Amino acid sequence: MTYLSRHQVRELDHLAIERYGIPGIVLMENASTGAARVALAMLRRNRRALVLCGGGNNGGDGLAIGRHLHNRGIEILLATTIDPSGYKGDAAINMNIVRQMNLPIQPATPDLIRQWQGGLIIDAIFGTGLSQPPRGDFAAIVAAVADNGAPVLSIDLPSGLDCDTGEPLGNAIRARATVTFVAAKKGFANPASRPYTGRVIVCGIGAPRELIAEVSRLPG
Repeated sequence: MTYLSRHQVRELDHLAIERYGIPGIVLMENASTGAARVALAMLRRNRRALVLCGGGNNGGDGLAIGRHLHNRGIEILLATTIDPSGYKGDAAINMNIVRQMNLPIQPATPDLIRQWQGGLIIDAIFGTGLSQPPRGDFAAIVAAVADNGAPVLSIDLPSGLDCDTGEPLGNAIRARATVTFVAAKKGFANPASRPYTGRVIVCGIGAPRELIAEVSRLPG
């Protein structure tokens, strides 16, 4: 199995955009389409999903996943950890789309998460870039997700888990399944990551396979 480190993931994104001319928004769209398929497979009779969206590109993935699920007839609620006006780049494009679609958006408060009654919680708060313990009310959000008891699908890796070590950076989401992009992450080789990742599903984003092979040989 191929494992990518935080550095290798950044290089892959950079080279896919700069060398191959694949726009970042296309990579995000491909990622979100694949993740939405996994989410649909996890939804049973209760076809509702709460999508927890952080402020970076992982949150942008979550916004895009939410609209794909909406288009498939799933009742969704987008819960953001930042003010919706604070999104940048590709994530801001997806925020604009979901606003134009009039999809429901609320702040991701612990009370909202505890009270949500639905078939699935989608964790798109933090991605591979997280390398320090999250600040703010993240610990309360993690506790609220656990208290809710709904199955969790994490996007790329469980929020709060270190991409390279597979250890939690303080608090971390415990997912039933993780849909990870391009390849498994380096930390997933650590058995200690498994209670957090659950089942791992690898999803492509359209990066050339030659690029993936090249980047996997770079120093981690």
